[in-house]
Amino acid sequence: MSVSSVELHRLKREIEFLESKKGRGTELITLYIPPNKNLADVMAQMREEYSQAMNIKSARTRKNVQSAIEVIMQRLKLFKRPPEKGMVLLAGVVPKGTKDKMEVYIIEPPEPLTTYLYRCDSRFLLEPIKEMLTERGSYGLLLVDRNEATVGMLRGKRIETLRRIISNVPRKHGRGGQSQRRFERLIEIAAHEYFKRVGEKASEVFLNEPELKGVIVGGPGPTKEFFVNADYLHHEVKKKIIGVVDTSYTDEFGLTELVDKAGELLEEMEIVREKKLVQRFLQEVVRDGGLAAYGIEEVRKYLRMGAVEVLLFSEDVESYRVKIVCGNCGHEEERTTSSLRELEQRLANERCGKCGEQALSVESFRSTLDELKELADQTSAQVEVISTETEEGQQLRSFGGVAAILRYRPEG
Repeated sequence: MSVSSVELHRLKREIEFLESKKGRGTELITLYIPPNKNLADVMAQMREEYSQAMNIKSARTRKNVQSAIEVIMQRLKLFKRPPEKGMVLLAGVVPKGTKDKMEVYIIEPPEPLTTYLYRCDSRFLLEPIKEMLTERGSYGLLLVDRNEATVGMLRGKRIETLRRIISNVPRKHGRGGQSQRRFERLIEIAAHEYFKRVGEKASEVFLNEPELKGVIVGGPGPTKEFFVNADYLHHEVKKKIIGVVDTSYTDEFGLTELVDKAGELLEEMEIVREKKLVQRFLQEVVRDGGLAAYGIEEVRKYLRMGAVEVLLFSEDVESYRVKIVCGNCGHEEERTTSSLRELEQRLANERCGKCGEQALSVESFRSTLDELKELADQTSAQVEVISTETEEGQQLRSFGGVAAILRYRPEG
């Protein structure tokens, strides 16, 4: 199942927050667990790592690393098996002024993890997840000529080869007369059967992809256009074709070539969808009695009334209500911030207003987007986080970055 724009946005903000974390030494543990990994094997390695940590010379580092491993093992006991896409566990002691605080996070990645990884460093290893953050949906890939065909799938940045079909179509020969005409008919019959097999295999793969966003067809020469225009593919798959691209190869190398050449096409798909939503909102704004609302307060009001059809949220206007706690005296306070990472960095040098110690840290937070999405979910309103990379995305910012397309205009 593909990841929504809201989930991707939320994960981006969480990663930004985690990037600010830094241990005093190599004390922060990162553990990537793929969905097919046996957790008993992971527990065994953690026990081994715990024993190996006894060799660490620094008493403080040794204690902190072993404490982080203990926390990870405690969390692992809560699972019988990894989640569907695997999970990332982050644990370690993060200094908060004169105090140290054990922090632990469990992240479900937007795409299935393929590699098991254990790392102990001064920072959490977040690059593998960050690479997934631009990944949205899946696209079917089909390469075809008269000799062979390859069916693949593009999931985020991963290209998977799923089917390979070899043609048994004989090559043309130089015989003349009736023999040549008969042989050409046999060739065309064989080609037809081969294309049928390709169409059936490709359709089977693409129709079983839950949220296929599009299909790209490639190959050398005119065969690919002939194949697309004929009725070899299921009609639902044909509707999904977003482009036909020239490639030099029809094997696994061809899949990479196909994705490279269709790069702009793939980027445009998501942008076009977002642009259409914002354009629809702008059209409602200029209409008398149009079904549009904007500004957090107005949108929140209409969400509570169940009048919102689509909630539009600009990706760069997020704010958070944050609970801050002093690790020395327990003093608590709340603040609003637009950047969790910047707040964490400021708190590292800030003294508690009650005891004067540099021990302030973020205890918990709730985003404006989470609040509004919770209201939207209650009435099945669609929620979309809009990129600011387009003109329409910039226009949405001028409306405060929070807007809505309404189902109806409430009276009063």
